[in-house]
Amino acid sequence: MHCTGLRACTRARAGPVLGENVSKHVPETPATQWLKRQGVAFGEHPYRYVEHGGTAESARQLGVDEHSVVKTLVMQDEAAKPLFVLMHGDRKVSTKNLARQVGRKSIAPCAPGVAQRHSGYLVGGTSPFGTKKKLPVYIEKSILDLPLIYINGGRRGFLVGVRPHELVRVLAPQQVECALAD
Repeated sequence: MHCTGLRACTRARAGPVLGENVSKHVPETPATQWLKRQGVAFGEHPYRYVEHGGTAESARQLGVDEHSVVKTLVMQDEAAKPLFVLMHGDRKVSTKNLARQVGRKSIAPCAPGVAQRHSGYLVGGTSPFGTKKKLPVYIEKSILDLPLIYINGGRRGFLVGVRPHELVRVLAPQQVECALAD
């Protein structure tokens, strides 16, 4: 079954995975509260969180293409100024290309504790919505060509399905082209 709607596929995707039950409803998170305040339509997509499973595991459990699962990466520049990078799940970030495109000397991933302090979310549950601090957001340009994306909803084991144009409206991200094949 291919999920094309936002709310329509929320319940259809949830269910037993590998012999375990997954809750069909996830309690509100700061991310979902923020999305509601912004008037963003989204679908809830809970899955069984697997440590180090990444986007490949969430895509497998939800039955979606990993390319449409978007990871939220917390990075920092040479002055330790944090930023978000939204990247396809099946791609890596070329930090050299990213730095060049945004006028920085260098960009590198933040350590997990630092990422949590900046975002307010645990690594594995980082969302660009409802964050502790407002950070600049950079988005891989080709994400905007997808009809629907799945992005973290503010906790491990929980993605929200949103239309990419909504990201532009509510996050005002700068578009970049820094994807590398994973």
